[in-house]
Amino acid sequence: MHRIYQRYVELLFSAEHADAFAEAMAITASELDLSCFAYLAVPQRAGKKPLVISTYPNNWVTHYVRSHYERLDPIIKRSLESTDPFQWGLDAPLRPISPAQRRFFDEASEFGIRLGFTVPIHDEDGSVAALTFAADQRRPQFEKCIDLNAPVLQLMARCFHFHVRRTLLHQLTIDGIVLSPREVECLDWAAKGKSVWETGRILGISHNTVAHYLRSARDKLGVRKVVQAAVRLAAAKRDGRD
Repeated sequence: MHRIYQRYVELLFSAEHADAFAEAMAITASELDLSCFAYLAVPQRAGKKPLVISTYPNNWVTHYVRSHYERLDPIIKRSLESTDPFQWGLDAPLRPISPAQRRFFDEASEFGIRLGFTVPIHDEDGSVAALTFAADQRRPQFEKCIDLNAPVLQLMARCFHFHVRRTLLHQLTIDGIVLSPREVECLDWAAKGKSVWETGRILGISHNTVAHYLRSARDKLGVRKVVQAAVRLAAAKRDGRD
């Protein structure tokens, strides 16, 4: 188990986009005989789409997001209310559910998502995410797997969330242009008057790497100078467009 987890952490550290995170979890979950997973970060701002990373069928994920099922999903509702991990399934509902929620579970089962183990994750800033390991198996098999590995699965979920949040959730969008977390960090320090060399020391990266991120942010925003990019970044933060 130590070898599996160590490899998992290495994959998360090297992941830079959603597909890489999905692959890291999929590889590790398969070694634990878990067929699929789904991570969902609940948007804090009304109208924004949730961040979903999963190995669920693409048609189901697209339908879920398009239908705003995070507002209906009983699993997400319970995750918002509690930090305790829990199991669920069609034959073992979390609590009395509405006809619409029953239809939701029926739809999910058509895509092979019949039972699962969910780890809610609550951050200090009030944001909430949930990571679910799901299966289309007979309950005794799935429960045995969860019982044997529950502590590790909880640790995997929290580690996954930490790296996704650090890498993906701190992206910032300015007029439809996405800046990476590193580009934002480098611009922030430039706005504070730090040189490329000083920023590199602060962030633990080379000054050449800092210069690369600053050029990339400048080019993305279509401006000639880094200071202009920093001004646009500051304005976007004030206006709450991130």
